[in-house]
Amino acid sequence: MTATAPETTRVAIVGGGPAGLMAAEVANAAGLQVDLFEAKGSVGRKFLIAGKGGLNLTHGEPRPSFDARYGERAAELARWLDAFDGEALRDWARGLGVETYVGSSGRVFPNDRKAAPLLRGWVRRLREAGVRFHVQHRWQGWTDDGALRFATPDGERTVRADATVLALGGASWPELGSDGAWVDLLAARGIDIAPLRASNCGFDIGWSAVLAEKHAGAPLKPVVAHWVDDDGIPLSLQGECVLTATGVEGSLIYALSAMLRERIARDGEATLWLDLAPGRSLERLEALLSAPRGKRSIGDHLKRQTGLDAAKAALIFETLPREAMNDPACVAARVKRLPLSLKNPRPVAEAISTAGGVRLEALDDSLQLKSMPGVFCAGEMLDWEAPTGGYLLTACFASGLIAGRGAIERLTTPL
Repeated sequence: MTATAPETTRVAIVGGGPAGLMAAEVANAAGLQVDLFEAKGSVGRKFLIAGKGGLNLTHGEPRPSFDARYGERAAELARWLDAFDGEALRDWARGLGVETYVGSSGRVFPNDRKAAPLLRGWVRRLREAGVRFHVQHRWQGWTDDGALRFATPDGERTVRADATVLALGGASWPELGSDGAWVDLLAARGIDIAPLRASNCGFDIGWSAVLAEKHAGAPLKPVVAHWVDDDGIPLSLQGECVLTATGVEGSLIYALSAMLRERIARDGEATLWLDLAPGRSLERLEALLSAPRGKRSIGDHLKRQTGLDAAKAALIFETLPREAMNDPACVAARVKRLPLSLKNPRPVAEAISTAGGVRLEALDDSLQLKSMPGVFCAGEMLDWEAPTGGYLLTACFASGLIAGRGAIERLTTPL
């Protein structure tokens, strides 16, 4: 049944991820009536998936180095972090009874590494404080007179809010609710939106059928990636990645994904060079490979002398002509600098996160849309990106807090 008259609330939060939940918490704590609407049957689904292998809540890196992780948006994100940074996030979790620790990589995890207990405690606290949750409410935009429209199992529902916080996510993991459907709704209102693009994603290379069939899923660790920046300066980063049926993915690749994506958009491809044997010099490898191999095959000799595993050895065969495999100098050089030509990023739906979204220039400092007073935006639907490692979640929490405070200010400041 379609509602004949809009219901009313002081603050409507649309989206039940960390940004939306934080905005709800802040507004509720100020004594405002808060209703939170979520398209799925429960809130925080992507948050739970992100924590499946261990919830990386934030990072222990100090500021301003922390701020620099947000690239071109570092200055804007620094202002968010002034309000709520990684240490504030750890203190907030402690308030829910969740203690955290800093891992060897600098990443911060709950002591039990689980997302579910934190989310359950948070939602329970919000319910007890009076936040009203409405699940299976998919936002459909606004009515002609400005009420929020929601599709529900019982038909359309309309809600008139004094302030609205949109926290609708990006377009990655659409099955969890972040499908980017909001883009057309806001674009129709003239909101300036940067196209949504894959971030923290894998890339296609185009392996041979043999490598794809035998080694998809194999880890490459440790390796060092080398590249040249736009100023011609050589750079490198050590880490781990994974071979896929079409190319590569994993934490090392994700850390470079923004640069790789932009370079592909500009040049049609991007090149990385991998050192498959960090810690071993070119000269040492050449000497080892020059030893007589007797009756061993080239592949067995390569693995035995260099210590490369099957996947790394397969990459040598994949990228070096067969006749060059008999030349120890060529093989050693390839082990130390194996070229990867990346053709395109994987689809947005497969990415961990998205770049693009509502341009920050369309918002004021409280994350209120300049052209739509009373409507605030938060979280991944905004035009910023960050590598994995806790930086994504931290900024989502921070933006939710700022949007929630913006709603409070709008509703409590005398005209």
